[in-house]
Amino acid sequence: MRNIRLLLQYEGTRYQGWQKQVSTDNTLQGKMETLLTRMCGEPIEVHASGRTDAGVHAKGQVAHFHTDSTMSVEEMHRYINQYLPEDVAVLQVSEAAPRFHSRLNATGKKYAYQIINSEVPDVFLRRYAWQYPEQLDVVALRQAAAYLLGEHDFRAFTSLKKTKKSTVRTIHEIDIAREQDLLVLTFRGNGFLHHMVRILVGTLVEVGSGKRSPESVQQILCKGNREDSGMLVPAKGLTLLEVYYE
Repeated sequence: MRNIRLLLQYEGTRYQGWQKQVSTDNTLQGKMETLLTRMCGEPIEVHASGRTDAGVHAKGQVAHFHTDSTMSVEEMHRYINQYLPEDVAVLQVSEAAPRFHSRLNATGKKYAYQIINSEVPDVFLRRYAWQYPEQLDVVALRQAAAYLLGEHDFRAFTSLKKTKKSTVRTIHEIDIAREQDLLVLTFRGNGFLHHMVRILVGTLVEVGSGKRSPESVQQILCKGNREDSGMLVPAKGLTLLEVYYE
């Protein structure tokens, strides 16, 4: 049986996230499995590197599926993009090693969160950025972000109240860039918990707007209480940029 690897991008605005659900067929996994099942002539189950939430976008999502189909990867690529909706595209289709798993083999991810830091909306970024009218102090944002770098227990920065799995993660890089009213926060790490990036951004925004000090981030990490960290910012500003593998 062949193992096929996909690199895809999507605008998540109108989907109920990646993971298929019983209550709706409007998920990205559901759409992909329906299409691939028709293409291959057999039931197909698609596994992605992670489950992006409703409204979250991706420029470099990785997925894989197993099939007995004899179609070439070039034929698959053409077929898939011919029948996908206009807000989803497959960038690459390739043969993967038999044991490759898009989620289990991932060694890291990179996300970006976009903020329109202005009282005036940006019509052309309304689906891809969160508008925050209060002026943000970039210097304070960077001071707070420095406390988040490295290996920490990020249980204060996830919406999961109880989990048996480890909440320790390593953030390798946080880049904060500003161009006029557009603020882009980029996070690169070995993995991220449920809602982690959106809560990190919410906490940093509270620092940047003067609602909390940069040093408070260190205290939040030490205490590990979700109630102490910042708000959960809207999903539409978040994009999965890249998934890393060895």
